[in-house]
Amino acid sequence: MLSPLSRRRFFGLAALNTAAALGLTTISASAAGAAPTSETPLPDFVPALVIGTGYGAAATALRLGEAGVSTLMVEMGQLWNQPGPDGNVFCNMLSPDKRSMWFKKRTEAPLASFLWLDLANHDIDSSAGVLDRVHYGDMSVYVGRGVGGGSLVNGAMAVTPRRDYFEEILPAVDADEMYGKYFPRANTALGMNQIDQRWFETCKSYNFARVSRKAATKAGFKTVFLPSVYDFEYMKQEEAGTVPRSALASEVIYGNNHGKRSLDKTYLAAAVGTGHVTIQTLHEVREIIHQPDGTYTVVLRQIDPDGTVLATKSVNTKYLFLGAGSLGSTELLVRARETGRLPALNAEVGQGWGTNGNVMLGRANHLWDTTGSLEAGMPAMGIDNWDDPVHPVFAEIAPVPAGIETWASLYLAITKNAERGHFTYDAASDSARLQWAVSQGQPSIDAAKALFDKINRANSTIYRYDLFGDTRVFENRFTYHPLGGLVLGKATDDYGRIREYPNLYVTDGSLIPGSTGVNPFVTITALAERNIERVLAEDIHP
Repeated sequence: MLSPLSRRRFFGLAALNTAAALGLTTISASAAGAAPTSETPLPDFVPALVIGTGYGAAATALRLGEAGVSTLMVEMGQLWNQPGPDGNVFCNMLSPDKRSMWFKKRTEAPLASFLWLDLANHDIDSSAGVLDRVHYGDMSVYVGRGVGGGSLVNGAMAVTPRRDYFEEILPAVDADEMYGKYFPRANTALGMNQIDQRWFETCKSYNFARVSRKAATKAGFKTVFLPSVYDFEYMKQEEAGTVPRSALASEVIYGNNHGKRSLDKTYLAAAVGTGHVTIQTLHEVREIIHQPDGTYTVVLRQIDPDGTVLATKSVNTKYLFLGAGSLGSTELLVRARETGRLPALNAEVGQGWGTNGNVMLGRANHLWDTTGSLEAGMPAMGIDNWDDPVHPVFAEIAPVPAGIETWASLYLAITKNAERGHFTYDAASDSARLQWAVSQGQPSIDAAKALFDKINRANSTIYRYDLFGDTRVFENRFTYHPLGGLVLGKATDDYGRIREYPNLYVTDGSLIPGSTGVNPFVTITALAERNIERVLAEDIHP
């Protein structure tokens, strides 16, 4: 017999599939599980409204739906559930097309070159693709666009942070509760699983990781296996050739067609399956207005996949949850404060932003240390040097899924960098602008260099100088892990409430002050689980 959560997920997946098949931008199911067969207009009023469909938003919507609270989620991207002309929902990294990037005419992959040749990027038609790279001068930020947000485009690494560091960054949060209740709850709902270590030692898919492990071990550093929300049993079958390939077919940053337990297959499916949650796609929130009666008016811009603005609409709500991510939620509140829509917002709104210390780098392997032409797109191992008292680093051993031998080992280093950026409002563009200087990334480069200099010396290897469009070794001009902007306990209270405006909440990575020391999505999800439980108990009165 199916559990209640499994039943809800089953009904929700059916609703998602129906919406995709019919080309609907409205995704919903009745409490009995039936999905609508035609578009429904936005309501004038909904009790709860969640902006975004990423990790924090998804956890919040599920728990609201379970509590019987009628909830609308609005998402600026598409529902990625309908195959294109090639039979796939997503394109791969080697042959990207308009599905790859959000209104770009050329892809913008993190590896800008190979042997200084621009082989990684391709011209594409501009469309509402799944990955966006948002540029702010010296820093650019990768974000997912679509139902499921960043879960559609990340490497699936479901890492729980070290408890001592979690307590350092969020001292007001009860760590006993987080590690005893909310982290386990999040990992279960996300579908976290572990790689079969016996298979890892012999498979072709992770030879690249074993090469990096050997180099790290020779230098005296330990490696650890990484939990994942990619189905490792499916990956085994991919390598055996018994199922269609996804992680083994260069499908990573532009989405995965199979194997990945993204939010549309877990939290969001279960949320829709409650019968109380509706998702509206291709709707971007532009304004939040606080009404005299205490409700909120949300102004939205509806677009089509080509970017044409179809309409401007508004919805009223009593309980408003911001889950548009570090960039999106922060911009909404910075704009609202500076334009006078929410003038009482405090000065901490827009502060405390960080890159999670991200630095990407590559090493050149010896000719006899081949990584192989088959590299799993989902990392499964990292180098853990976080105990270093001067330069703590947690480095993902990342793939180069080029389909050829590259003799390259790639890493995304997560470092402890105390530098923080902030957002200001630019009236000319009606947008929030990140203030971050390239010099602020230097502590992260110093930490990564301290670790990998030792690995290179121990192995008589060198860095790769050809991967980032020039001769730089360390690339810290982008981040995959934007955090902060609406920091817990500063811009909000200790549960994500905006103190100055009752029934206005933040429920995403903008709550975390710039760093988690590991990939952050499990922390974002668990924190949202904690916060919505308190909000449901104390604030929401149906």
